[in-house]
Amino acid sequence: MRGEPSCPKCGGRVRAPGLFADSWQCALHGAVQPLQPVIPPSVEALGVVVKRAQVPVWMPWPLPVGWLFTGVSYAGDDRSGGRATVVACSGPGPVGGMGELLLVAEELGVGLGARYAGIEGPDPGPYLQVDGPPDAKVLAAGRPTPLWHVKGAPDDRAVYAGEACGLWLWAIVWPEQSGLLLHDELVLTDLRESGAEGELVPCGALTPKLLDRP
Repeated sequence: MRGEPSCPKCGGRVRAPGLFADSWQCALHGAVQPLQPVIPPSVEALGVVVKRAQVPVWMPWPLPVGWLFTGVSYAGDDRSGGRATVVACSGPGPVGGMGELLLVAEELGVGLGARYAGIEGPDPGPYLQVDGPPDAKVLAAGRPTPLWHVKGAPDDRAVYAGEACGLWLWAIVWPEQSGLLLHDELVLTDLRESGAEGELVPCGALTPKLLDRP
């Protein structure tokens, strides 16, 4: 692991529960679910997050050709379990070059997806236009899941969000053109339900996208 728990909304330091507070505290955001240190990609690391997660751990499965698993983390502590998860994958982009994809599942108000999206959080609702057809679709846990474009994100990425299994699902891709991956109904598997398939995930190098503060 790398470093200490941090705020999922801003990446700042958090204070552990103690005499005056029974939850983790960020000086800027108050009570938060602590973001655990990023775990370099390995089957064992993935298993740790899967075991602790109370929300889906989404992974494109099968991975697109040439793509690798490149990191994982979660927000939560030993008492609450993982209330948000983020899985990173990298590989050849649909229009050339390398693409990066982060998939975030989270409960309302955690703010992890908004942090990686580079927008004010904690939730995507105010940034979604859902009065028309969805901008992308994925198949999440066997169910067609519409995703809408999230406005206000930096120009270097494309951000989509929607609801899956009663929770927020964020898909954040770099560069922006890699958003084409989500136009082909990408199949997402909740690794909590994948069984032995989780041991077959190909691993690459840790992506800096999980370490940088957007």
